[in-house]
Amino acid sequence: MTKLIRGRVWEFGDNVNTDLMAPWETISQPWEEARQHVLHIRPEFAQQVQPGDVIVAGRNWGCGSSREQAAQNLKNLGLAAVVAESFGRIYFRNSVAIAFPNIACDGAAGAFEDGDEIEIELETARIRNLTKGGELQGQPYTPEMLKIVEKGGLMALLKERLEAGLL
Repeated sequence: MTKLIRGRVWEFGDNVNTDLMAPWETISQPWEEARQHVLHIRPEFAQQVQPGDVIVAGRNWGCGSSREQAAQNLKNLGLAAVVAESFGRIYFRNSVAIAFPNIACDGAAGAFEDGDEIEIELETARIRNLTKGGELQGQPYTPEMLKIVEKGGLMALLKERLEAGLL
């Protein structure tokens, strides 16, 4: 897991819920069929997003139901991270568990536009707009959360600890 993330910004607003990231009717579909429905509020998104891109959003990203597939679908698209003003609690927890970086950062929604280049220092949660200039301070992960993300997810960390006799 890289500690420095750089990518193109996709901007989204407030209250984007997990149903938009993982629509119910797509849950059992193969990924290539389900992919086109991820965040369909922007019809071009799923087809144009590139590996390493980053979503910057407003408040309450990932609100709604506790679909584990929501964060997983974004990771499957190749997104490097999500930066938002705030997160739905269960979505945020799921993102950490699968090692998909999500950083809460006041002021992020107003500091970026579609297509800007963003840089995120994962350890410190420093966020920079490389296109326009400017830096924001997000809320850093706790040391334990950072360890989970660095190890590739909660299951990978637990397996490592089990094999080392620490559990």
